[in-house]
Amino acid sequence: MTERKPVLEIEHLSVAYDSPRGPVQAVNDVSLAIYEEEIVGLVGESGSGKSTMAYAIMRLLKGVAYVTGGSIKINGKDVYGLSKQELRAFRWAEMAMVFQSAMSALNPVMTVEQQIADTIRSHQKNASSAEIRKRAEELLDLVRIDRKHLKSYPHQLSGGMKQRVVIAIAICLKPSLVIMDEPTTALDVVVQRSILDQIQEIQREVKFAILFISHDFSLVSELASRVAIMYAGRVVELAGSRRLRVAGEHHPYTEGLLRAIPRLTADDVVIEGIPGNPPNLVELPSGCAFHPRCAHATERCAVEEPRLQKTGQAEIACHLFQGREVPQHV
Repeated sequence: MTERKPVLEIEHLSVAYDSPRGPVQAVNDVSLAIYEEEIVGLVGESGSGKSTMAYAIMRLLKGVAYVTGGSIKINGKDVYGLSKQELRAFRWAEMAMVFQSAMSALNPVMTVEQQIADTIRSHQKNASSAEIRKRAEELLDLVRIDRKHLKSYPHQLSGGMKQRVVIAIAICLKPSLVIMDEPTTALDVVVQRSILDQIQEIQREVKFAILFISHDFSLVSELASRVAIMYAGRVVELAGSRRLRVAGEHHPYTEGLLRAIPRLTADDVVIEGIPGNPPNLVELPSGCAFHPRCAHATERCAVEEPRLQKTGQAEIACHLFQGREVPQHV
């Protein structure tokens, strides 16, 4: 069996925002690899650093946001070592992104065909109108939109159709990695399910890797093969999705997310929230950032920050698991 190659390699990435009270570390020493044709989920509460990490990967950080350390490689190429011209050619050809709001991502005065054509022409100067039209038709077929909508403007499409168009544009140049940042958040449950099914079908056909970002734990664990859990800018657990669907030996924050998932088939539905609030990134607690909300916290947790460590087939950043093997779930 051929060993899969890493498409995305993040090593000790840190990202900060300037503020009147000094730098705010939104992403702190994160390392993550995604392999060919793999779907990896990234989950966490609002403000945990998920979208900041996505923008750092795409090199789209603006204004007061900047990378303070670490490296990002796509197919072995250092994203931050590319010139502006090289980066322009690299985006969408090697890495692409599906943004949270499809309406904001689409140009309201351009038709669907014009927006697809604009993306293709920016990378393939010699592509003919006939070739571009054929590719646009193939893409709409792939995302299950009638070809007649090539002449439609964004305001003439439903929310689900707009999101499918954004996905079509993201994959039009067949990138190796597609980042999907909360792509179904604004959609109703039925349309959301349809979009997720299509993402899986398209991914199997086109064969690209996906970093799928969401606050919806159950949705991500169903779609992805591995899931990274973020809290206060750090990855606190990284494990296979099958293992994460089962309550058991997890990081206390992960356990809290699992308890908060409603189970409609259960006789007695008890949803438990995680006590307290996410920390203020300007004034992070000492030691483990989760310790003020953790029922298992000890004195050590308040003074010593745990590192992400291998525990069986998972990686967990918690003092509870130091030197222990975590039981594996089948």
